[in-house]
Amino acid sequence: MMEAIFAIVLVVGGAAPLSWPLGKYMAALFSGRFTRADGLFTRAVGGAPDQGWKQYSAALLAFNALMFVFVFALLATQHALPFNPDGQGAASLDLVFNTAASFTTNTNLQHYSGESTWSYLAQLGGLMWLQFVSAATGIAALAALARGIGGQASMGNFFLDLQRATFGVLLPLAIVVACALALSGVPMTLAGAAQVTTLEGAAQTIARGPAAAFVAIKQLGTNGGGFFGPNSTHPLENPDFWSNGFSMIALILVPMACVWMFGRIIGRMKHAGVIFGVMLAFLMLKIGGAVAFEAAPTQAFASLPVMQDVGNLEGKELRLGATTGPLWAVLTTSTSNGSVGAMHDSLNPLTGLMPMVGMWLNATFGGVGVGMINMFLYIVVAVFIAGMMVGRTPEYLGHRIEGNEMRLAVLALFSHALLILGGTALFAATAWGQDAIANVGAHGFSEILYEFSSAGANNGSGFEGLGDNTMAWNIATGLVMLIARYLPIIVPLAIVGSLMAKTRSAESAGTLSVEGGTFGTMLVITILIFGALTFFPAAALGPIAEHVTLMG
Repeated sequence: MMEAIFAIVLVVGGAAPLSWPLGKYMAALFSGRFTRADGLFTRAVGGAPDQGWKQYSAALLAFNALMFVFVFALLATQHALPFNPDGQGAASLDLVFNTAASFTTNTNLQHYSGESTWSYLAQLGGLMWLQFVSAATGIAALAALARGIGGQASMGNFFLDLQRATFGVLLPLAIVVACALALSGVPMTLAGAAQVTTLEGAAQTIARGPAAAFVAIKQLGTNGGGFFGPNSTHPLENPDFWSNGFSMIALILVPMACVWMFGRIIGRMKHAGVIFGVMLAFLMLKIGGAVAFEAAPTQAFASLPVMQDVGNLEGKELRLGATTGPLWAVLTTSTSNGSVGAMHDSLNPLTGLMPMVGMWLNATFGGVGVGMINMFLYIVVAVFIAGMMVGRTPEYLGHRIEGNEMRLAVLALFSHALLILGGTALFAATAWGQDAIANVGAHGFSEILYEFSSAGANNGSGFEGLGDNTMAWNIATGLVMLIARYLPIIVPLAIVGSLMAKTRSAESAGTLSVEGGTFGTMLVITILIFGALTFFPAAALGPIAEHVTLMG
């Protein structure tokens, strides 16, 4: 128990204080206070005019479409391009589509093993580059939303925000993290796989490459795509206790800072504090549940002469400690990161439910930028419901929330559920899903449910045990990732655009305060109703049914 408490305090207690100054810096950066760097960019591109929500959204979508096309072409032709020392061949086009969609949307769902599928050029020039710019897209969208809701005349310029997020936030942080990882033993080389002779005299091939740089942005940008197939359970991605702790802090740091950035741009730090507190409460509740549920021994060993007095050790990296597995599982799904520090398929049923809950809520800090955007949707609904309950016109920061904004918010929230549950139902009822699962019954259903939850939340982690590298899975999850990425970004920008077109009113004594415990409670209830109860029937068919069956 003391080990669990120490790990939680080290990671969450380390990331939260660091997020405060980072959020302050990010707010200053996106408020245009570093004019020299902005001026260099605007001169290079011939200016950066202010954009409304439609122009901002169009620029965002156009740039992301170009990203997708470029990386699709790069992956499809990698076998004919340089920097391929291990001679990786051509991948199937459906896998290329899935991978390009995955990394363009900041999901990083992997239906492949990186060291045996992609060349160094594909990994660095395609996938690692996308891990920067796709993450920067989310941060830029949050900055635009905050400007609009904060009362500024325009949302800014997407391309200027993109370069601020890439070169002003992600790149400096990635350099620091990459150096720390390289010092801890993560390889950073362009040489091919190492050929070695073991102590027993056998020949062994050890994959390596520029992993430190790749892993750094994978964590910081809530990307999650591993350089090696086993992701952060691989000793060359995560060698020891300190690299493990440092990686977990990195994956939650920027999402936490985005909340403070939002609060500073809108000029309401107390409001940001309420949001941060709600997110942190949900995070700690899920961490506590996961660690407690995983303290029970696995039923897979129940009939074997194996001592089980330290909880479920199946699928854990013992060199990193058994507690960090469920802790990482919650952090990576709460922040839309998707990297794994244990095999989620081996978690106890109720422990496996905790990562799913993180992806279903999709707002417990969430992905960089987009986590706060998703929370904004819940805020709009909470404000509207609260206003209707007291018989007043709902207002948020002086903006009247009316039917149009409410319809858009509900559209975005329910599209998230529809993509996950609709895809799960289709594949669970057909051979596409039934032939891919490794386990029958409730656990097999959980494998399908988890995969669509991961794609729909732009998370990228997997239950594994699922034969998902098929045309059906690659196309279906690829489409889900694309829709689930851009609809929840464009719709909130449209909501803010609608609010900006109205006359902003001054707050009065009768206006619902968004800076106290009452609003925090209302926000929690809204999240539970829309985010949790919607998915309860699916949870009952999967993890909960499996738990009851095993206990019986």
